[in-house]
Amino acid sequence: MPDAFQVSILALVARIPAGRVMTYGQLALLAGAPGAARQVGQVMNGMMGGTDLPWHRVINAQGRVSTHKIGFGDVQEQLLKAEGVPFDDSGRCDLSTVQWWPEGERAAPPDSLF
Repeated sequence: MPDAFQVSILALVARIPAGRVMTYGQLALLAGAPGAARQVGQVMNGMMGGTDLPWHRVINAQGRVSTHKIGFGDVQEQLLKAEGVPFDDSGRCDLSTVQWWPEGERAAPPDSLF
């Protein structure tokens, strides 16, 4: 059974609109555990390929897909591209244009945090 942190993460991921992304660190912050980006990654790893939640909309703080090492990177990039998320030649998307913050939630912090 998921704990409160995991439930918060899953609820946030469910709200990310198509064509937008959130970062692991951003999810940790909004779930009440700033600095727990790795734990968010563990929650997300458990979702890939086995859920209807938009797991593919969660990326790293550099605007890159982090799932290549576990075999889902190409799938994740293709899903994001199909939603209109552009990636440059180095595999990076511009977080300033595609990162999503839930309305009424904490204002976006400086880029250096995520």
